[in-house]
Amino acid sequence: MAYTITVPALGESIVEATVARWLKQVGEPVLAGEPVVELETDKVNLEVAAEHAGVLGSIVQGEGAAVGIGAVLGTIVAESEAATVTPAALPQAVVAAAPAPVAEPVSNGSNVTPTAHKVAAEHGVDLRGLSGSGFGGRITRDDVLRTVSVTPPLPTATVEPPEPIRAVALPPPGPVVRAAVAAPVLGLAPVADGRREERLRLSRRRQTIARRLVEAQQTAAMLTTFNEVDMSAVMALRKRRKDSFKERFGVNLGFMSFFAKAVVGALKAYPYVNGEIQGDEVVLKQYYDLGVAVGVEEGLVVPVVRDADRKSFAQLEQLIGDLAQKARDGTLSLAELQGGTFTITNGGVYGSLMSTPILNTPQVGILGMHKIEERPVVVGGQIVARPMMYLALSYDHRLIDGGTAVRFLVRVKELIEDPEALLLEG
Repeated sequence: MAYTITVPALGESIVEATVARWLKQVGEPVLAGEPVVELETDKVNLEVAAEHAGVLGSIVQGEGAAVGIGAVLGTIVAESEAATVTPAALPQAVVAAAPAPVAEPVSNGSNVTPTAHKVAAEHGVDLRGLSGSGFGGRITRDDVLRTVSVTPPLPTATVEPPEPIRAVALPPPGPVVRAAVAAPVLGLAPVADGRREERLRLSRRRQTIARRLVEAQQTAAMLTTFNEVDMSAVMALRKRRKDSFKERFGVNLGFMSFFAKAVVGALKAYPYVNGEIQGDEVVLKQYYDLGVAVGVEEGLVVPVVRDADRKSFAQLEQLIGDLAQKARDGTLSLAELQGGTFTITNGGVYGSLMSTPILNTPQVGILGMHKIEERPVVVGGQIVARPMMYLALSYDHRLIDGGTAVRFLVRVKELIEDPEALLLEG
């Protein structure tokens, strides 16, 4: 008896996925509940588990195939029928659609992120000897890359480059003519002057990021207002309390909890910034689910801290840290990425001094944090050096007027410069 492996419901607003990697090969035994194939969506990677035990009978959708909800990915047959299952028994259309086999890295278990698997396969890294630095001890892409310089690559077939097309000299005064070499669809493209170009297919996630950023620019009347904040008080408070905070709560006292608290205070004062346009109506959210942008290999992902107004400093630091680590490990769930009423992004971790963040639609506001830099400022008639940070608020002018945006940002500035006031906001 044969059972089908189908694409499950992928979550809100996700209707299509890409087959990223088959975890089992045709003819291999499969346990009920065991992951057999990994799918890539525009938000997260997820594993599809077998509902029945048996043997993988066929692969209907090869790696790289685009699949919709309910599509058949493969089949599982009973063990009694396993003897008849061979790769050659696959339908011809399936064999044609499947990509060329790629050597899989040897793993020390399933505690490896999808990106780490991919990088290890590309560079021939044996994962059994690696220790993971990711969430829960997972092996991450960075763990693999640290070994690449000392690990020999997998043997691959080499393709001799075509004979170079030489320049043809024409009689003076005509110019030298060089013939062009057509570039392949993917890979390295030799050109006449010896320089090379590489073409890479965009991942589904990167394509979605690109599409949503363009949509945000086209559908929202987006403007940005700027201010600067003196970080002296927050930095002094962190210096006084960081050791006792870490000892008591087990997490570091960072800047994100202060800004999360300040943003919640400003959203309470200016509720339209916590709203959303739906047709001819505005929905004012009475809860505060803050998106926190995290940089990963393929761009930014925005996990959400639910009910940030009800969280303590320690809870915020713990949640933000856990979500950021899961984002880097590729283990975020769809629920952790959905929703959000306002977003905070910190370009300062990359050294950015100032930027204009793009809205995370359908939200109507996003706060950009930046690098802290000592600058001369006038305090009490004296020029002094202070640790200053530029803040940027991008907003949808269809709902938020310039005056509201400016006052919102001033309120964030006031709360950061007087961190004791954040206790009152909580």
